[in-house]
Amino acid sequence: MKRHPAPFTDRRQAGRELALAVADMDLADPVILALPRGGVPVAFEIALRLNAPLDLLMVRKIGAPGNREFGIGAVVDGSAKQVVIDHDMAGAVGASEAYIDREIALELAEIERRRRAYGMAAPVPVKNRTVVVVDDGIATGNTIRAALLGLEKAGAARIVLAIPVAPQDVLSELATLCDDLVCLATPEPFRAVGTHYLDFGQTSDDEVKTLLQQAPPALTRAAP
Repeated sequence: MKRHPAPFTDRRQAGRELALAVADMDLADPVILALPRGGVPVAFEIALRLNAPLDLLMVRKIGAPGNREFGIGAVVDGSAKQVVIDHDMAGAVGASEAYIDREIALELAEIERRRRAYGMAAPVPVKNRTVVVVDDGIATGNTIRAALLGLEKAGAARIVLAIPVAPQDVLSELATLCDDLVCLATPEPFRAVGTHYLDFGQTSDDEVKTLLQQAPPALTRAAP
């Protein structure tokens, strides 16, 4: 489903439109997974419409030795956390197995720290479940790609990617990594995600925590 590529008012409005499209899919027992932080207000509206649990899906990049911005893989959050490594790229930049293992441990620790900061308990299990992966938009697709690969390895029964706005060429690549894909707008030229929203202010940690608390049904929270 696609809409006219006029700007969305804000993330919540985009989420409400996206929720209508996802609701039409009649998904069985879905769990909604938001990429923080910008994906949370969008995903909240879908969780509300579907009366489905809302959880975070954090993806932490594993950088190359000496250049952490150059990704050679990623750690994907979840009840069964997954590691996605481009072994050809890792070999080309001289990333040893010991180096990769150290980086994985560091990123896993960071994921756990962030979960505690958001007051989250254990991740919602995804094995044999329908999962709806949500962000506020896609530019290059690298983070979403790692997330989809991680969920496949974790045993999700059906993976739905739901996005308000993204470039068509990136969507074509991602379509091979999920069972269903819903995107409301594929404007040309694409430019940056934020240019397709009238209000694209930063989503705060407090807003994330509030929306997670309000999502139905409420998730069990970690003790303070």
